[in-house]
Amino acid sequence: MRADRLNEMEQYILGRENVSLEELCVQFSISMNTVRRDIAELLNRGNVRKVYGGVSSNLQHRPLGFSVRERKNSEAKQIIGQLAARLVNNGSSIFLDSGSTTPNIVRHLGEKNGVTVITHSLTALYEAASLPNLNIISLGGIYAPSTSSFTGISTLDTLSHLSIQTIFISATGVTIENGLTNSTYLEAEIKRNVVQRGNRVVLMADQSKFGHSAVISFCSFEQLYAVVTDRMPPAPYLALMERYGIRLICPGHEDIS
Repeated sequence: MRADRLNEMEQYILGRENVSLEELCVQFSISMNTVRRDIAELLNRGNVRKVYGGVSSNLQHRPLGFSVRERKNSEAKQIIGQLAARLVNNGSSIFLDSGSTTPNIVRHLGEKNGVTVITHSLTALYEAASLPNLNIISLGGIYAPSTSSFTGISTLDTLSHLSIQTIFISATGVTIENGLTNSTYLEAEIKRNVVQRGNRVVLMADQSKFGHSAVISFCSFEQLYAVVTDRMPPAPYLALMERYGIRLICPGHEDIS
């Protein structure tokens, strides 16, 4: 469908500095005339602008590249990954999203047996491939360097055929009003889709994410099964977790059962 292609094309452009029209023809297997019509539509949305020889992002505050996000708060993310791994049971299936926090769980699954890792994150796939005890299901799609992941309609289609027991997700921001939020359209769609597929949704987020909101909401707070973080969250979040029976897992408060 054209609407799906437009969304994928917009995300492809936003994840790069500049994209030529010829590159878009090859990437999406369409003619130059079709590319020009699609670009005209994307220009109307306001997130894309014309540049010499092609198009570029028009966003003043684009999401940080994955390599930058991966280095931010790296120690906290390692702590979160170690704690989150305790929620993984032998023989279970887990989903890891493309956030820079979720791959940290994989290196702590070396002693688990029969675990199936389902992911569209290239980083998580790379980590999981080093552990022979894990079963790995890779979700296909178009590679997005900004998130180091594969996204698109094929990703969502594959997800619709899978049974997942525990879903580990990250977020650009977490607020009480907007819940879990993200700044990347296609990534948020994948998160929203997978959240609807299970009742064990686990948020992995360091303290820098709390109190900040991105543009796209994909999960309300009450949908969570557990929150894994690096230290005790602010009081309003603790009250909300108690109200909805959400497990809190952080150093000094490890509610694992």
